[in-house]
Amino acid sequence: MNLTEKFKQLKTDGKKWTVVTSYDYWSANILNKTNVDALLVGDCAAMVMHGHQNTLKADAAMMTTHTVAVAKGAPKKFIITALPFMTGKKSLKEGLETVEILVKAGAHAVKVEGGFGNEDFIKSIVDIGVPVIGHIGLKPTHIHMLQGFKVQGKKVEEADKIMVEGIMLQEIGCTAVVVEAVPPKLGRRLSKKLDIPVIGIGAGLDVDGHGLVFQDMLGMTIDLKPRFVREYIKGADLITDSVNHFVSDVNTLNYPQPQEMYLPKRKVVQAEHLERKAS
Repeated sequence: MNLTEKFKQLKTDGKKWTVVTSYDYWSANILNKTNVDALLVGDCAAMVMHGHQNTLKADAAMMTTHTVAVAKGAPKKFIITALPFMTGKKSLKEGLETVEILVKAGAHAVKVEGGFGNEDFIKSIVDIGVPVIGHIGLKPTHIHMLQGFKVQGKKVEEADKIMVEGIMLQEIGCTAVVVEAVPPKLGRRLSKKLDIPVIGIGAGLDVDGHGLVFQDMLGMTIDLKPRFVREYIKGADLITDSVNHFVSDVNTLNYPQPQEMYLPKRKVVQAEHLERKAS
């Protein structure tokens, strides 16, 4: 059974897929020990990790660097890397070379944003044996045309166009489809219509899986919070409090303590004994 057939079977069995972004070794190492199904090295790394205003600044070098780090940290996870803006548009040869670089860096699949206009490129990727995850609905690299990060498919004709795009992606060999920022009704329609899994990012409950940005779900994003994000901890607050606690400990001579110093072993034991006696 190839990967596409395996994904279809998971959908048939009602297995929900979970995807979380990862861009570096430390987060991948943590996520490698979780139950999440796949890690996405998204081109939103340009925003989350590099401070750009959108994903257009991501390039092959950036995505390769992040993919290498994630692959080292999460050897047990299925890794998807997003192809950066304009990949495959200049030439098919150059586009496939980028795919080759990312797969050799550790990606098990690539994500292609948009179906219309990418048909031949996607078919070529599939033909060389690399799984492709399509991305429809809100396409972040189209931000200027869309005039911002806005919900897509609210009008009937827009929803129908997204449906056609999703069907086309399945027909040309995509393993799964990500649909971002669409009404729940459209997410449900896509999931029912397609045999391959539909992974939602703000697409309602009735899709075949869900994805979130790691920093968003940890409450680390302080300047932008999409409606679909659920914060599981207040990470930014915890980090702020921890750093301020450290500063306070340093200023009150509470850090470092003997156990945090490179003292002869006998002196450490004596210091711990005195501490216990004093308490």
